[in-house]
Amino acid sequence: MTHLSSTSGTNGPGTAYGAGPSGGTSGPGPGAAPPPVAVTTAGLPSWITPVADAAARVEPSQMSRFLPPEDGAGRQSAVLILFGEGRSAADGGLGPELLLMERAGSLRSHAGQPCFPGGALDPEDGDPRTHGPVRAALREAEEETGLDPAGVQVFGVLPRLYIPVSGFVVTPVLGWWREPSPVRVVDPAETASVFTVPVAHLADPAHRVTAVHPRGFRGPAFLVGQALVWGFTAGVLDRILHFAGWERPWDRDRTVPLDWHA
Repeated sequence: MTHLSSTSGTNGPGTAYGAGPSGGTSGPGPGAAPPPVAVTTAGLPSWITPVADAAARVEPSQMSRFLPPEDGAGRQSAVLILFGEGRSAADGGLGPELLLMERAGSLRSHAGQPCFPGGALDPEDGDPRTHGPVRAALREAEEETGLDPAGVQVFGVLPRLYIPVSGFVVTPVLGWWREPSPVRVVDPAETASVFTVPVAHLADPAHRVTAVHPRGFRGPAFLVGQALVWGFTAGVLDRILHFAGWERPWDRDRTVPLDWHA
C-alpha cells in the first residue's frame, strides 16, 4: 500500500470552508446552529475538474441501485472521498491519489474492510439535508485518521446512497487535500491502517476484479496491495472512475472470492 507522503498540493482558496470554521474540534456554542460549510470548486487543480463536473450532473440512479428508502428510514452518515497529490513510486512524478483506511477486524460492522473515512452524523453536525453530512465527513476523518480538516477544500457532494446490510444512508463528500497533513491510526480499536492509493493504480485493469460474496453478491472490486477493496467503497470508486473519464476497459469476468487472500 502507498502511504501518505508530505508533498504539498496546489494551493486553492485562502480558507477551506469559506465563512465556516476551520472544521476541527471547535464548534458552535451550546444550543447554537452550526455555521454553514462552503462547498467550492475555486482553485482546484485541472485534473480534478472532471470529478467536480461529474458530481454536479450525476443522478442517484447512475451511482447505485441501492437508494435511500422513500419513507426516510436509515441512519444518516457521510464519508470523505479525499483527493490528494502524491509522488508515484514508478516514475517519481506527481499524480492524484485517494485517502483510504482499513477498519479494525474486531468491529461488528464491516470488520477489516478498506473504506473511506466517515461515519454517522452527530446532532452537532447539523441538518442532514444541508451541510450536516459535510461537517460529519470532515469530523469523522479527523477522528479516524488525524487529518487536519483545515487543509481540505470540499468541492462537491454526491447523491445519497444506501447500504442495506447496515441501514446507513451515506452522503459521499468530495474533498481536495489542498494542504496535506500527517495521518495515522488514531484508535486501533476502530482503524487498522490509514493509507493512500494512486488513482492510476485503481484505474489499472490489472488491479480490477469482480468480487463474489458467499451469498452471491457480485460487484466491482480493486486489488490494493494485500487488501481487496469491495462493497460500497468499491462501488463508489467504480462510478467516480467512470464518470470522470478515468475508467479503462477491464475484465469483468475476472472474479475473486472475498477471502481471496486466505
